[in-house]
Amino acid sequence: MWCARPGLYVGFSMAQLTVAEICIGAGGQAIGLEQAGFEHVYGIDIDRHAVSTVLLNRPSWKVQLGDVNEMVGRNLEGIDLLAGGIPCPPFSIAGKQLGHDDERDLFPAYLRILALARPKAFLIENVPGFASSKFDSYRSRILMNAADLGYAIEWRVLNSADYGVPQLRPRFICVGIRKDLHTEFQWPVPLSQRAGVGETIGGLMASRGWPGAEDWKNGASGIAPTLVGGSKKHGGADLGPTRARQKWLELGVDGRGVADEPPGDWLPKDHVPRLTTQMAARIQGFPDSWKFSGGKTAVYKQIGNAFPPPVARAVGKEICRALSGANTTLTLPSLESVFG
Repeated sequence: MWCARPGLYVGFSMAQLTVAEICIGAGGQAIGLEQAGFEHVYGIDIDRHAVSTVLLNRPSWKVQLGDVNEMVGRNLEGIDLLAGGIPCPPFSIAGKQLGHDDERDLFPAYLRILALARPKAFLIENVPGFASSKFDSYRSRILMNAADLGYAIEWRVLNSADYGVPQLRPRFICVGIRKDLHTEFQWPVPLSQRAGVGETIGGLMASRGWPGAEDWKNGASGIAPTLVGGSKKHGGADLGPTRARQKWLELGVDGRGVADEPPGDWLPKDHVPRLTTQMAARIQGFPDSWKFSGGKTAVYKQIGNAFPPPVARAVGKEICRALSGANTTLTLPSLESVFG
């Protein structure tokens, strides 16, 4: 059942709300918004592996390889939602936090596109560092500019673990709804239970007969630290800095690298396994059916930099509800089906 505009029968796909997405990445946000009922009409990213990944899974989508700064004049008028996972390195505590002085800051480009397209709603996702006091002035200026374009704006930091993702992965989320629509956005309600790492990827750990898989699953019942994809300047695939690796080790995971395959039946029960990219993708909330383009390091970076699909779905559902009218009932996939 699709999310429909008021007055239209919700069973018709022609009634779908539309979304254009800048910095689409490997499609994490795109998956969630699709599950929430949005139809993708355009996407762009500067990473060739990420664009290849999205087109590998959704060949009919119009996804462009290119620089967002060079498409500000593109005609996107008439779309319902403009979404963007603005690059996080300028605001990440793992980086130099240069903010608007960083050449990767795409907020000005996003605002130019927003002013031209004038969608009914917009969605911005970033690292929680963007909500810190260090960026109060810059954040206020960005949001004030968006408000001047006629949007009622809400923002907060959401923890991905509250929406079915087994990570302590806080994300800055900003939603704007055009004031002339006279409707309000409500934040998604956190789930009553959190998923653990063991229950999420235990089956993958056991897939090659490792005798320690069951004990590992029972011992890895906690929530993982944030998966770190890093920027192009970051090295190979690993699970982050020393503190993060220690947290992974407490869950029974060797965070010094990413494995090519799950542990096999020849390994001892006390072996400390590494994650595979498929395991990392599950922990990030990607469905197993989603395939990635590129080598192991490129794939891991795509996964680690993604907006978790379950969080995007939860936020997208509420945007859809706001745009479609309070009486519209949405039927979404269950959390159990996310990993199917």
